[in-house]
Amino acid sequence: MKNFKFDYQKPKVIAEIGCNHMGKMELAKELIDLAKQSGADYVKFQKRNNKELLTEEQYNAPHPNPHNSYGDTYGAHREYLEFNVEQNKELKEYCDEIGITYSTSVWDVTSAKEMISFNPEFLKVPSACNNNFDMLKVLRDEFKGQVQLSIGMTKKDEVEEIVKFFETNNQAKSRLLLYSCTSGYPVPAKDVALLEINWLYDNYGERVNEIGFSGHHLGIALDVAAYTLGARWIERHFTKDRTWKGTDHAASLEPGGLTKLTRDLKSVYEALNYKSDEILPIESVQREKLKNRK
Repeated sequence: MKNFKFDYQKPKVIAEIGCNHMGKMELAKELIDLAKQSGADYVKFQKRNNKELLTEEQYNAPHPNPHNSYGDTYGAHREYLEFNVEQNKELKEYCDEIGITYSTSVWDVTSAKEMISFNPEFLKVPSACNNNFDMLKVLRDEFKGQVQLSIGMTKKDEVEEIVKFFETNNQAKSRLLLYSCTSGYPVPAKDVALLEINWLYDNYGERVNEIGFSGHHLGIALDVAAYTLGARWIERHFTKDRTWKGTDHAASLEPGGLTKLTRDLKSVYEALNYKSDEILPIESVQREKLKNRK
């Protein structure tokens, strides 16, 4: 550790609203307001073309957790929660208006093409579909922004395949961000596996653009630890009330939690440095008063 040096940068915090708006535009905008007030830099939604994403059997099957369902079938549930292109445009315009950056996860080729038309700063690939190479090709070849990609429930050789795919035309180092992630809602601390961030740096620190942490755990301590390990982006699901109906609310931060997270990350960022002098000005008075003189 003698020559340890890491280029710590101001952490970037994403409030993942996802589908926690419960299909209501008014609530989506309220969550955007709350995210900004809580100190987040970005808000993120989710975009799906459900009939493209799901098989007919999946679309027509019952929701696996009926008490969280907004429809008689899983397809109906997903359609209820889906904002169309015009609604997403309205959300982006609202974000621009109040001064927070909009983005979205894309789950299929159609959604990727639709959201590229907004020219966002980045688009996110969820762990669930990071093996959809038709969609990855669209994001690699037709999109100019950063491609953020989670590697939850993904094997090491699959991660390598993804990175090599972006390296094919020299897009990994300039545009690909990898998120350390464990897929679960919520995830117990022992399964968060923060040292996977070290693995990402060891294997891809020189090959991709950035490395981040996408958490589905409880509390905020692990996010701060992830930042000190080198995660430059911190993504957390965000809701107004964790008891609300839906799969993601339980693994989300409420406004109070997000406010504490952004506050603590800022403090840690300011603290991650070496002393500027052997005796700092704040120490001088204490040295004069307390230092042993025998």
